[in-house]
Amino acid sequence: MEPTYSEEAETFREKMQAFLGEHLPANWKGYGALEEDAMTQFSHDWREILASNGLVAPSWPKEYGGGGLSELEQVIMAEEFMKAGAPTGVANDTFGIQMVGNTILQWGTPEQKAHFLPRIISGEDSWCQGYSEPNAGSDLAGLATKAVLDGDEWVINGQKIWTSAGQTADWIFVLCRTDFDAPKHRGISFLLVPMDQPGVEVRGIEMLTGDEDFNETFFTDARCPKENVVGEVNGGWAVAMTLLGYERGEAAAIMPIMFRAEVDKMVELAKEKGVSDDPKIRQRIADAYAKVEIMRYLGMRTLTQFLSGGHPGPEGSIFKLYWSEQHKVVTELAVDILGPEAMTPTGRRPMTSFHADLPGSANSSASWVGTFLNARAGTIYAGTSEVQKNILGEMVLGLPKEPKPPTPAKA
Repeated sequence: MEPTYSEEAETFREKMQAFLGEHLPANWKGYGALEEDAMTQFSHDWREILASNGLVAPSWPKEYGGGGLSELEQVIMAEEFMKAGAPTGVANDTFGIQMVGNTILQWGTPEQKAHFLPRIISGEDSWCQGYSEPNAGSDLAGLATKAVLDGDEWVINGQKIWTSAGQTADWIFVLCRTDFDAPKHRGISFLLVPMDQPGVEVRGIEMLTGDEDFNETFFTDARCPKENVVGEVNGGWAVAMTLLGYERGEAAAIMPIMFRAEVDKMVELAKEKGVSDDPKIRQRIADAYAKVEIMRYLGMRTLTQFLSGGHPGPEGSIFKLYWSEQHKVVTELAVDILGPEAMTPTGRRPMTSFHADLPGSANSSASWVGTFLNARAGTIYAGTSEVQKNILGEMVLGLPKEPKPPTPAKA
């Protein structure tokens, strides 16, 4: 008798649980519980284990070193790793595997696949993203960075902003304007550019937390080979939008788990600080709990669409808007629970600038305050809350666009 769909899924889930049980250290509490040096070493060793088992790029075909997993298996793997507090890669893998690697798989030439994909899997090449600019963030099509063909090379001039992990990357995928007379959504090309050259300068930007996890990147006559265009020349907008569609299924599966763990951690903080019986605090905790449960159902809806072969549409803005605003409210509550202690935070700082602190992280004031400060960025990156609301209003609800303000009369 052939196994049913659910039986196959449960068998794979057990396989992932067995893998984690075999390879994680004894007394494992989550990678957020490791000290910084130990975390660095663990991340390096863990990535090698994942790569040797075809799990560092689980969605990729096996011929390129991937796992060849189905969409459902990818989601199950993401869920089990999140529950176990185990990473699925290192920071740059978000850009190298989930973004540019998947994009090369879909749009790249055979030569690009043969050259870049093995180097991404091995970790020999690490990547960052060159999309946003000071005057082209949410309105990405307004980008001004230019690339001009000079013989067999593209010559690039311009500036990118929010280059996360740019300080550790040695390649950057860059959206450049290559036809200066075309409408703004056209005339854009997707280039693969080496960062180790005189024409590329990365400058760290200090955040509220004191960290410099993202940067601004300047191109001054930087160069890349002519053949390093992914997709068609002047057809980069379609390539760029393909890249932004990846990882929606995994995110819908793991983010509700992540933010539920954050709420549970905040409840423990309230108990530790002796305010769990305060009626106002209890009301805010109840509200946070209810909203994280709503997030779980939103994730289920997105996940159902993903597993049914659906492509993310404008309604995906609901999930992004919801989690970013919820995360901000929860961290505000945590800081209020800390009270004056939040003014002089102590203990372990957050080990990530994105989303909640890592699984297993200490319930320290420094962890909460740092996460509180980072939470503001979540309502800005990947499209501000205001932009998400406009998308939902205009493209989902069919509301009229906001009229443009009148042009001031000349004196």
